[in-house]
Order: sequence, then C-alpha cells, then structure tokens
Amino acid sequence: MMDAKGPTGSSGSLAALAPERRGVPRPGEIYDPVARTLDVIGDRWRLVLVRHLLLGPKGFQELRVRTGIAPRVLSSRLRELVRQGFVKTVAEGSRSVYAVTERGRSLEPIVASIARWFTRHGIDALQIDTSQFTETSPQSILESLPFLLREERARDADVTFEIRLTGSGGGVWTVHICDGMCSVVPDFADRADVRYTADAKAWCGVALGLTDARELIKAGIMTKDGADVAMDHYFHQISQVGDAESKREQASSPGDSSPKHQNSSERRRA
Repeated sequence: MMDAKGPTGSSGSLAALAPERRGVPRPGEIYDPVARTLDVIGDRWRLVLVRHLLLGPKGFQELRVRTGIAPRVLSSRLRELVRQGFVKTVAEGSRSVYAVTERGRSLEPIVASIARWFTRHGIDALQIDTSQFTETSPQSILESLPFLLREERARDADVTFEIRLTGSGGGVWTVHICDGMCSVVPDFADRADVRYTADAKAWCGVALGLTDARELIKAGIMTKDGADVAMDHYFHQISQVGDAESKREQASSPGDSSPKHQNSSERRRA
C-alpha cells in the first residue's frame, strides 16, 4: 500500500512541486521567449535601426535621413543598442559610424519576417493606403529588397538587374540575385541581364503598387531592355487593399481571365 506521504515518502518534496497560490505574477517572472525577446528589442526604433545597419555601416545623419527619427531619440536608441551589444562604432576614414555586431546580425531573420508580413499581409489587413508614403525614395525601396527576397525562386538564380532612375531621388543601382541571396549596390552593373530606365517618382509608383508598369512602358516613361525576366518575380510584392477580394472573385469565376479578375500584382508586372 502506498505511503500516505506519497511515493517518495516525503510530503515536503511534493509541496515544493505544487504550484504556489498567489496573485498575478510580474511579466519578467514568466518564461515566454516572445515576450522576453520583445523586452530587449521591442522598442519602436531598435529593429528599424538594425535593419538599416544590416545593409552596411552608416553615420548618425544618414540614419536620420533614412528613418526620420528625432536627434535626441536616435542618440538614445543608438546608445542602448551599443550597450546591449547589437551595434558598435567603427572608424570610417576621419569619422565614426555605426555598424552591426554579430549579435545584431542574428536579428536579420526577424527583420526579414516583419518586412514580408507587412508587404504581403499588413497593408491589406490594416487597410493602409500606400499613397501616403509621399517621402518614399527609390533608395528606401531598393534597400528593402534583400529582406523581401522569395528564396524559393532565387535559390538557383544568377541574374543581375540594373536600375537607372532620373529626376529627384534618382541614381543607378545594381540588384544581383544569386543562389538565394540578394545584394543591392548603388552603382552601374558590370554586366546587366536586365536594365530598367525610368523616372524615379514613376518607378516608386510601380513599386508601391500605385501604377501599372506596362502602362508606363507603353507611354515611354519606363523602358526595359535585356532578358525576358521581371525583377518582381524574385520578390514578395505589395498586397494592395482589395487584392483579397479580387482573389475570391477569381476563385468563384475560374474560367474568366479578364483584367477585372487579375489581382493588382499581376497587373503591375513587367
């Protein structure tokens, strides 16, 4: 017959295992990997700064221009990131710039997942009108591409795109996709498989899903030369408000392939 004190013969050991009855615990006393991670990196600006530094070292003013963060807030967040070991200061010529550490680089999968969620789901779910992004530059869009790469399509690819943009915010960028990786360099390509030339503002409209690329090409505002492959094939595209409804219409009318049953990403492709 089992001892009245339990199989161990010790009522004390069982009492130690029994949950203590008490009030609501403090969050930090609970093991929750998501919550405890957000305790460290959940501040509004920390991942934003890491996202920009993942692409290379940058100075204080460069980070201000890319993020719009007020100087005092930016100084505070950078100090915290340095203290936590995610960011370090390095010499670049005669100036000091900020760069990610190995610990900071470990956050890259989180940054990429957030970027993909916003592009594919957040815009539609939150009913965000992308026309509000009036200060969006080609640089901000192109620098987001490494985080939006469709790795399953880029895994065996080796293709180089050259983007030549004129007007305010214009410049030249090389986008190279190779073996599941994407690099963006502000320079001419040594060898481009595809070359896009366009007005910078018009190109941003295409990237934000506000303009049909084929209409721009037809109007002579954008040109595409080289191989018959579209750059957007390799990246997660912005999900416009109304795409979900369009897809439901497609499902209910599988035999109708007219433009009204094509979602906006299909209409934008060029």
